[in-house]
Amino acid sequence: MDVLLIGAGMVAQTHVLALRDNQAGLRLAGVLGRDPVRTKAFCAQAGDTVGHAVPAFTDVGEALSTPPDMAILITPPNARAGFADALAEARVPTLMEKPIERTLDAARAIGATYARFGVLAGVCFQHRTRAASQALKAKLLASDLGDIVHVDIRVPWWRDQAYYDEPGRGSYDRDGGGVMINQAIHSLDLALWLVGSVAQVQAQMRTSPLHRMEAEDIASGLLTFASGASGVLSASTAAYPGGAESIAITTTKAQVLLQGDKLRIDWHDGRQDLMTPDTSAGTGGGADPMAFSHGWHQSMIEDFAQAVRNEAAPLVPMDEALHVHAVIHAMEQAARNQTLTDVPT
Repeated sequence: MDVLLIGAGMVAQTHVLALRDNQAGLRLAGVLGRDPVRTKAFCAQAGDTVGHAVPAFTDVGEALSTPPDMAILITPPNARAGFADALAEARVPTLMEKPIERTLDAARAIGATYARFGVLAGVCFQHRTRAASQALKAKLLASDLGDIVHVDIRVPWWRDQAYYDEPGRGSYDRDGGGVMINQAIHSLDLALWLVGSVAQVQAQMRTSPLHRMEAEDIASGLLTFASGASGVLSASTAAYPGGAESIAITTTKAQVLLQGDKLRIDWHDGRQDLMTPDTSAGTGGGADPMAFSHGWHQSMIEDFAQAVRNEAAPLVPMDEALHVHAVIHAMEQAARNQTLTDVPT
């Protein structure tokens, strides 16, 4: 299967490495970027990585003149809609990086476009592919842990000021917001995948004295899940030096701690289950946002390719990704109005 990569920014090399190592018969067939010089240079480097020449495109029509089997869309969210429209119209299944777009309405519009043309679309929430996440999901699906009572989501990450000095980063115009839509969105998605949808939120979101940026670098929320479980969320990019994100789940049979790719279950009968990660993988929670394994992206890409082949749902379908956006949207509304806010459905 030929794969078109759209975007040559920070995460692009991670996708190139994932395509190099993929076990799904995928081939990087070209890179589409906005800057001709930058795109050509990136393609030369990508070609060295994957072991074959990688064409550089700067025009979407040219890139889609021979439609690829699938595309990976990794532009900043403010440059997403036009490419998504072209890919959907060309019937190219698309795996896109988070966030889908800057606002809930804009993200929904992209989802509606793919639905209108009947084209498969998925979102790269790679934390779902971690071994510990998969193991916990299996236990929850089997009802081994009993009923979920409470969920505690924590994202104690750090970004230095140089990160936010990049033009547009941490702004509403380019990124759509700060720590929630750009960093904590991963942990929020993972929590929703494990526990289920959220019905109502209360929240505070603000910018700390540690950063000069437009949007929030600290967010906290109270969550009411549709199941009736309660939840708290604390997320920051001001927590120096940064640490692994965690999700703690209180159930009627055990206390569960998922921290990075480490899973610990303390059962009420005294047993303890422990899954220890490959510590070399990293989490991206510190000053280097790219300090994590490309293996998780590789799993996402391979899963999506399999979904394309089988005409099946990918690991992260569009409707589930849109619910994450809806929760963040409700948090923003709740923080602005200081009220309990329903999550849009």
